[in-house]
This record gives sequence, C-alpha cells and structure tokens, in this order.
Amino acid sequence: MWRSGPGNIGPEQAAMQNNRIGPAAVPATVFEDIGINMSLFKVMDVAGSALTAQSKRMNVVASNLANAESVTGPDGKAYRAKQVVFSPVQESDDYATGVSVDRVVEDTVTPMKRMHQPGNPLADADGYVTMPNVDVVDEMVNMISASRSYQANVEVANTTKTMASKALTLGQ
Repeated sequence: MWRSGPGNIGPEQAAMQNNRIGPAAVPATVFEDIGINMSLFKVMDVAGSALTAQSKRMNVVASNLANAESVTGPDGKAYRAKQVVFSPVQESDDYATGVSVDRVVEDTVTPMKRMHQPGNPLADADGYVTMPNVDVVDEMVNMISASRSYQANVEVANTTKTMASKALTLGQ
C-alpha cells in the first residue's frame, strides 16, 4: 500500500514521471480533491453549449444580413438589427461551465437609416424612406467571429474525443 511522506510521490505522479500515462488519464478524484472537476464529459458539455450559442449567433447575423435592405417588416415598420446576449452557465461560484443565449434583443441604440426616395410609396411627406439600422460591415465581422468561435469549439470537441479514445486504450 502506498503511504505519503517525505520523498514519496503518489502512484499517479509516479506513472506520469515514467511516461506510462498522461495527465488526462489521472483519475478525476485527484483533481476533485483540489476542487477541480476535470471530467472529459464536462469539457464536451462546455464545447456543446458554445456550439449552440454560436449557431444562434450565426442565425441572427444571417437574419440581419437578409433584412439589411428590407424597407418594412411584418409590423409595417423598418427592420431593426438584432443582437444575441450571452450569459455564462455557472455550476459553481468558482468558474463558468458553459454559455447560453440569454436573449435576442433589438438594437435600439443605432439610429435607423433614412434614404431620400420621393417616388417610393413608403416615403414620408419629405420623401424619405426609413431603412434598417443594419451595418453590413459590422455583421460580416460578427459572422466571421462567430464562425471562428464555432470552429474552435469543434476542435475542442474533437480533441476531447481523441483524448477519451486514447484513455480507453490505456488498459489494453
């Protein structure tokens, strides 16, 4: 039986020093003793929540871009750009364990665009048509950012899957 003491190291540390196993194969209880849950399933949960959140963000960006030139919406008013509000998923006070879409809000800060089109049937008395407050350049930047974040989280999920697969083959 292993006993702690000066100069003694635990079985996990000894195995790691002898290159028999990597840190991912150390039992989760070793990390839980110091307050960290290192379960690979938790990593997949976090990456999955990020994939869901970024997918919603991409849908909102696509909607904004599709309506960038829409003069009126279903309510008869010009389309307002929408933004996704994220919030961390907290399982403990120490650290976030994922992300969720808190809500989708309309951009009420950016002013609506006004174009002078006196022949347009939707023009006001001065000949101006109210256009959406969608900034196409900002939306493209937002799309690229969401896409990169999505790709990074796919890579996290794939790496975690590889680690889990290798951990399963350790005993063979």
